[in-house]
Amino acid sequence: MTENPQAATMAGPKVSFRVMLGAEVVAQAALDAGISAAYAYPGTPSTEIMEFILHERELHTRRDPDAAQSPRGGWCANEKTAYEAAMGVSMAGRRALVSMKHVGLNVAMDPYVNSALVTLGGGLVLAVADDPGMYSSQNEQDSRVIADFAHAICFEPADQQQAYDMTREAYEVSERFHIPVMIRLVTCLAHSRTSVRLDAPIDERPLSAETPRDGWVLLPANARRLWKGLLARQTEFVAWSEASRHNVLELSPLRGGLGVITTGVARNHYFESADELAVRPSHLHIGTYPIPMAKVRQLAEHVDRILVLEDGYPFVERLIGGTLPRDLKIAGRLTGAIPEDGELNPDLVRRALGLAGRHGIVVEGLALPPRPPQLCQGCPHRDSYDAIKSALAAEGAAHPIVAGDIGCYTLGALPPYRTMESCLCMGASIGMARGAAAAGLSPALAVIGDSTFLHSGVTSLMDAVAENAHMTVVILDNEAVGMTGAQPTVLPDSRLEPIVRGVGVDPDHIHVQEAHPRCVEQMTALLRKTFAHPGLSVVIFVRQCIPAAKKTKAAAAAQS
Repeated sequence: MTENPQAATMAGPKVSFRVMLGAEVVAQAALDAGISAAYAYPGTPSTEIMEFILHERELHTRRDPDAAQSPRGGWCANEKTAYEAAMGVSMAGRRALVSMKHVGLNVAMDPYVNSALVTLGGGLVLAVADDPGMYSSQNEQDSRVIADFAHAICFEPADQQQAYDMTREAYEVSERFHIPVMIRLVTCLAHSRTSVRLDAPIDERPLSAETPRDGWVLLPANARRLWKGLLARQTEFVAWSEASRHNVLELSPLRGGLGVITTGVARNHYFESADELAVRPSHLHIGTYPIPMAKVRQLAEHVDRILVLEDGYPFVERLIGGTLPRDLKIAGRLTGAIPEDGELNPDLVRRALGLAGRHGIVVEGLALPPRPPQLCQGCPHRDSYDAIKSALAAEGAAHPIVAGDIGCYTLGALPPYRTMESCLCMGASIGMARGAAAAGLSPALAVIGDSTFLHSGVTSLMDAVAENAHMTVVILDNEAVGMTGAQPTVLPDSRLEPIVRGVGVDPDHIHVQEAHPRCVEQMTALLRKTFAHPGLSVVIFVRQCIPAAKKTKAAAAAQS
């Protein structure tokens, strides 16, 4: 961290600067806001938020080994458990951060939506990283829609500095309105780096037992009262958003013509080209939600047409469409001015503004070879897929199925394996294989990683136990969340067998086998044995992830 040379002459607390990723900025802001705990499940592009907090905590512990670990918390089994733990911190009157990617919010929807009804104590901030363009995700869903669905407040930063300022402000807003506050990031912001001004940190809030308990018990009688209260407070939320410094309206001296609405990072793309326009349009930038409709109407009264630029769904475009005069033309993703799918970028914005496209340099004769994603050299999943392919080929069944899941092993759907046939959502493999087996496909295999199994596969395994489904569940236990950077699982050191036994799988049909090139024949024979069993079998292939093993070795060397 580099201290600002002017800080000594400035009044008030010192200001410092640090070069950081957008995801790291949110983490730093939460630390500076005095959080007591942080919880997350790894998921690109949000992983770096918790990685940063854990790194800072480790540095603090090294400097002062006798100090208590702060903030508490860490990686969780899934996003739902992470959010619920953060709720407990808030109930104790202290501040918490919970972070996840956009599809992870689906898993946490139940506690998130209900948390808008309860009377929060300490500030609760939910940092969600959306992935327009689906660089590492199954869909492009826009978390602003879910914040609106929950009748909660959302901040959408345009750059890293706003991400810092908004996150710190979000704790104050959460405590003012007793509402969870979402910080919505997108991939290009979470994964880009710049210098950020950091303000002086504040201390952790004291423990409090003053939170009214009847504001936390969502029995129907209480829930109806709290729901009415949440609806009544919407006018307060709107008034706050209208007055927010993050919603900026600049009207052109000339009436009529084009008005532009930007949200989040779209502001940067717009500013990049706005000076090339013959007349600079009136412009409204929206950084907080609920949408500041008074400002939107003020813009609409001043212009003849509006272009809405937002990275994600046509969220603002859709909501304002029915509230403005019918003769006012509104363009955006819904009209084709911006493509309906994909990440927003400066070239798309230029075309929507009627500016000529920019052309990059063409390098003749430089044909780059394709570089499709692949499993690491030495990855134990390679051996598992070799065994699965061999076992299925030896069976020669007419209608087999290999239902897959989300993790590094999803690459089993690609050459040279082409084995995994589905990838829907976290934990879906077991349920899909169970349904396929019931429909008559055989052999029916579910392939799931250890972290994904703990995340949301255990419950589907219970269903399979209850039915004694004719299927084989293959758990690839590499003792890591490999796809997002080899984070540790919540139950490291291969503790899956007792869980599998505990949910009721017959111990005679639970098999633990090392995944290694020298064991492929043995692995193949084991799988074929499970195919012949007319009920449920679970095979756990075990060997540590290569990058995780390197991290473990480096950590041990650092401590010695």
